[in-house]
Amino acid sequence: MSEVKISAETRTEFGKGAARRIRRDSKVPGVLYGHGTEPLHLTLPGHDLLLALRTPNVLISLDIDGKSNELAIPKAVQRDAIKGFLEHVDLLLVKRGEKVTVEIPVHTEGELAAGGNLLEHVLNALPVETEATHIPESVTVSVEGLEAGASILAKDITLPKGTTLAVEEDAVVLQVLASQAEEAAEGEAAVGEEVAEA
Repeated sequence: MSEVKISAETRTEFGKGAARRIRRDSKVPGVLYGHGTEPLHLTLPGHDLLLALRTPNVLISLDIDGKSNELAIPKAVQRDAIKGFLEHVDLLLVKRGEKVTVEIPVHTEGELAAGGNLLEHVLNALPVETEATHIPESVTVSVEGLEAGASILAKDITLPKGTTLAVEEDAVVLQVLASQAEEAAEGEAAVGEEVAEA
């Protein structure tokens, strides 16, 4: 996983008015915390941060006031509900070699068995524990040929070296649901049998 370098400034103004002024300058207010340190209030460049956050669990190398460098991962991101711009970001301080618990996106490949069945993502992201500087961007799961009723559990997913599950092994990640047309046909067949029996 690559590091993204972002320059940040410490901020001393707080409250809604200060946050609005920061956003007017195309910047984003944020907080850096972790390792028992006092939370550090920062101002970050909006465009650079937006680009960085396109990568899930991105590792950010913060150059703070040109004096200190810290590594962080995004922990909570607030966006404007309508326009989608960044309103605030919480960053978690991490150290090289340290293990962190994060959620990584689950991608699928392959085609389900014929029949118009539906694939349900019970978990869109898989909670894992991994080294802060080697967070996998995602995991890919094959659903090739799976039929209605099949499911993939957390323990069935192959994780990169050094990454372990942070969720129950038997947690359902993906499941295949029968198409409604198929269910309706089964229901009609059952009704037909009952009528024949009567």
